[in-house]
Amino acid sequence: MSVKQDPNGRRSVQVEVEVPGTPEQVWQAIASGPGISAWFVPTQLDGKVGGKLSLDFGGGMVSSAEIAEWQPPHRFVATDSSWLQGGPSVATEWTVEAKSGGTCTVRVVHSLFASTDDWDNQLESTEHGWPGYFRVLKFYLEHHAGEVSSSFVGMVPSQQPSEATWQRIVRAFGSGEPKVGQRLRLAAPGLAAIGGVVRAIDHVPQGIGLMLHVDAPAPGIVLLYAMDCMGMQMASMQVFYYGPRARTAAAEQDGWKQWLAGLFPPPAEQQQQA
Repeated sequence: MSVKQDPNGRRSVQVEVEVPGTPEQVWQAIASGPGISAWFVPTQLDGKVGGKLSLDFGGGMVSSAEIAEWQPPHRFVATDSSWLQGGPSVATEWTVEAKSGGTCTVRVVHSLFASTDDWDNQLESTEHGWPGYFRVLKFYLEHHAGEVSSSFVGMVPSQQPSEATWQRIVRAFGSGEPKVGQRLRLAAPGLAAIGGVVRAIDHVPQGIGLMLHVDAPAPGIVLLYAMDCMGMQMASMQVFYYGPRARTAAAEQDGWKQWLAGLFPPPAEQQQQA
């Protein structure tokens, strides 16, 4: 178990990544609404003590936190009292540390105070999720920092376990089990096809995911996941587009969300189809 336990009751997890850029450039990416939206989830952020941080994870799941500390371009802390329903508040600390050679270390620490391990699974789940998103952050800063970006996230419930949910997503590509380095094409009626190369496949405790570097209909990243989200099986599609074609490509988000929902119809519809 990777949860760190302090004598005073503080329990925490920590994840970090080295990324290119000055502290000011990296701060823009991790401490502004447009910056965070370019690699994580659609975000609104009021950058000041007492300001609000709102993260839209899709499927109606929105997290709201309050900025407790704000020290640009190196550190901020946000406190969320609603993340763990019925549980303690969670403090999330972000830091940017300059390194030699024009890079920075980005570090995120989630912590809470508790006398039991009742919330450790949630902390660990968050810890397992960050490496995949940090790959997107690194890609964004390496190739598209400062460019126009548009992103969206779709999430729908599945009535099947993660492996079966994943296989249904995989079948949509029509190419068998995907492999790193393989080129894939995702097509849906009336929508511009998404094409790109598989850069990572993640097997984590909460599910299975794929990272696709895309060049059509615009440069960017597509993440597809089958996962357990707080006890519910979910299918997720996240799309990040960059550059001049980003907004036009992202304008088709409603169609892609409908496509994802069509892969996982409600139980009553599944019975009718059968």
